[in-house]
Amino acid sequence: MASFPEVSNGSSVYGLGAKTPLPRAGFITLSVLMVLASVTSVVLNATVIAVTLRHKQLRQPLNFALVNLAVADLGTTFNGRSAIRGDQCRGLLHHGTGRLCVGGVLRITALCTVALIAAERLFVVCKPLGTITFQSRHAAGGLELCWLWSLIWNTPPLLGWGSYQLEGVGTSCGPDWQGRDLKNVSYIICYFSLCFAVPFALIVISYSWLLYTLRQVAKVGRGAAARAESKVAWMVVMMVLAFLVSWLPCAALALTVVFNPEVQMSALVKVVPIYMAKSSTVYNPMIYIFMNKQFQRYAVPLLTCGKDPWPSEDDASELQTVVSPVNKISPE
Repeated sequence: MASFPEVSNGSSVYGLGAKTPLPRAGFITLSVLMVLASVTSVVLNATVIAVTLRHKQLRQPLNFALVNLAVADLGTTFNGRSAIRGDQCRGLLHHGTGRLCVGGVLRITALCTVALIAAERLFVVCKPLGTITFQSRHAAGGLELCWLWSLIWNTPPLLGWGSYQLEGVGTSCGPDWQGRDLKNVSYIICYFSLCFAVPFALIVISYSWLLYTLRQVAKVGRGAAARAESKVAWMVVMMVLAFLVSWLPCAALALTVVFNPEVQMSALVKVVPIYMAKSSTVYNPMIYIFMNKQFQRYAVPLLTCGKDPWPSEDDASELQTVVSPVNKISPE
């Protein structure tokens, strides 16, 4: 195995050819975990894309963001092949910052897509813009904004504002969180604020507003409407928790290094948050796709060779009694 650069002072600063930050067994363990996560991610996200292409019923504006999330997660998984050795970021470092960090673009696109899903559901159910109907052009515009936003905030290192560095134990790359010059610090603050804090705020506001609306419907409808509200509330909790589990540890680690560059951290503390963020490619499709009964109806039989272990007729008939706007956002 090629030598890995050494981590200095808990940051993403490495000396090429130096002692490895983890023993060989540690890298083998990471490799096994990445293989398992990658295989699962490819199967789940490829299934989402495949069933969407095969079934016209799924090619609806509200599902565009779900498919985009699967595409971004699939791209992140394939990009991770070189991340296990840090090859992509070494190329970035050896060529200055003249190459775009593809993994960063894909990760931020996926994160923004999660926020877009929340905003679209708010748009459809609560109708904050009045009688405007959600159409394909709105969905396409949202996807374009996600990719453009990610490109905008991952491009500055190519122009000299901020930089990329190896992170964790040298198996992936990301922004240089430790650099103390004004250009780097200002870039990191903008990157964190606009690529993590803003999407998270959008998710919290959208789902809080959505749950409030569903609660009002449940008070009027009672019975089935209340049960539907409970199901959607549980899904929302899962979505927010998944976002926090994926990104909060990584964001906390980055901010710790930004505000205290000399902090000492073990290799395990450095690597776990990064791989928790990467694990979102596995449970994103589980939560956003397979808890959606439209996709579940087609995806599960494909994965189980034609057998559906989760018949949904009871849930379907129950949720049909909920008013139309809520049906569009409920697991139905």
